[in-house]
Amino acid sequence: MTADAALGILAALVLEDGQLWGDIAAPFQWEDAEAIFADEAPRWHYLTRPRGGSKTTDLAGVSLAWLATMAAPGARGYVFAGDKDQAALLTDAASGLVDRTPELRGVVKVDSYKITGSNGATVEVRAADGGGAFGLRPAFIVADELAQWEETRRPRRLWTAIVSALAKVPGCRFVCLTSAGEPAHWSAKVLADAKAHPDRWHVNEVPGPLPWVNVADLEAQGLRESEYARLHLNQWTQSEDRLVSAADLLAAAVLDGEQEPLGGVRYLVSVDLGLVNDKTVVAVGHAEPTSPEPGAPARVIIDSLRRWRGKRLKPVDIGEVEAYLSLTAKRYNRAKILADPWQAAGMIQRLQAQGVRCDPYPFTSSSTGRIGQALHLALRNRLLWLPDDEELLTELARVRLRETGIGQARLDHDSGDHDDQAVAIAIIVAELLGQVRSGFAREMEEAYPLHHCGMPHPKDATGPCAKCGELLAPVVEEPPAEPPPPNRQGPPVATPQGIGWLWAPIPDRREPTPETANALRMLEYARGQGTLRQY
Repeated sequence: MTADAALGILAALVLEDGQLWGDIAAPFQWEDAEAIFADEAPRWHYLTRPRGGSKTTDLAGVSLAWLATMAAPGARGYVFAGDKDQAALLTDAASGLVDRTPELRGVVKVDSYKITGSNGATVEVRAADGGGAFGLRPAFIVADELAQWEETRRPRRLWTAIVSALAKVPGCRFVCLTSAGEPAHWSAKVLADAKAHPDRWHVNEVPGPLPWVNVADLEAQGLRESEYARLHLNQWTQSEDRLVSAADLLAAAVLDGEQEPLGGVRYLVSVDLGLVNDKTVVAVGHAEPTSPEPGAPARVIIDSLRRWRGKRLKPVDIGEVEAYLSLTAKRYNRAKILADPWQAAGMIQRLQAQGVRCDPYPFTSSSTGRIGQALHLALRNRLLWLPDDEELLTELARVRLRETGIGQARLDHDSGDHDDQAVAIAIIVAELLGQVRSGFAREMEEAYPLHHCGMPHPKDATGPCAKCGELLAPVVEEPPAEPPPPNRQGPPVATPQGIGWLWAPIPDRREPTPETANALRMLEYARGQGTLRQY
């Protein structure tokens, strides 16, 4: 039958309130239905609507109309929902429509997870977290709430199976209907590809709020800003706990592959060791000023990134990683290596025995919080340059920043994702920008002062500058000025014995320790965020 017949069945569906679908459907619902049943291309459809946009009911209605009018005898259709509960909602909606609509009685039969037409054609409803779909030959297929599918391996493999099956049956109709999700979700890339190929895809994004929804009721739900934008405005919006925004990540990805070492530059190497489930990652980086102006902030450059991925039957070869670290440290101007002693105590000792500078970097609740905050701020302030590497950027876009206390957060990831590369880079960023070990940062600045062109050189270097070519002169250190005598005269205090008065000494004023300075920064951050409470 023609598209008009399918639209006629859809319009005649009786809804729960007794009204006909065709009488109350909004223009965007008619537009989507007409596109799905159109005889001409495109046959693939990516449709997004706000929550409450009749997605489940419309998908059930479209499935019923296809079975009743367009499905060939024995044709197979499939609807993949996010999970079994969502799949049950769709079959429940289809069952209700059939019971209330006289035109469908005796034409289709609805079971728990299958809808069957009178000619033997079927629409089977499956969960995306269930079994695979390789080997299917669909004539009609639907992906329900695609942006809410889990980001684990199984749903992604299912998506691959779905897409690869579309060409098996000529004229297969494919519908993705979802609310907006996070830009880091893989469904957002599918949408971007659909927009880039209008000859193959029909795309319709319905803005919110919907005309029949009370905005005051939506605002009273108390949703976070990103949740409200995704669910009710149908806007692809990053969650508040994501490590980095899409724009900031794009601004950081400016390096074309590995960077060659430069003479006179102080490099740092970090390693995050994983044998089976997690990757082993080795990162190399250095810091340089953003401009020759005095006091300009430093920017961290990630010069090299190497990954190893082990398997249960073939873990990562520690010997290979150790050899790579030794060669890399020597290649990058005898760089210092930082590694977690809990993971790599033996490797640290062996590298030290070879004369390689390798220091333990313990992962404590304090240090993990500091490196997470350092990486977040460096990306947000655009003080980090990264390789334009798809695997790295995909991971960073998905890493979350979990709050562990006022002004403190740590790197984290969803089930099935990883943050190994983020951790390795975060160690370098925190170290070089002085967030974790300010002593090392000061040591670097003193040993490698900046030339006026912004290029660091050893303080006793001579010869031409590697950047501007101007001859260098050794830095002459002036003797430190004599400090004023400490003021040890304070207010009189009574002794415990009660005999007379003594002058209590006032301690010398000293620079705060890195831990104290970081605590003060967190206090100011909390005060600025309005999360500081006084008791």
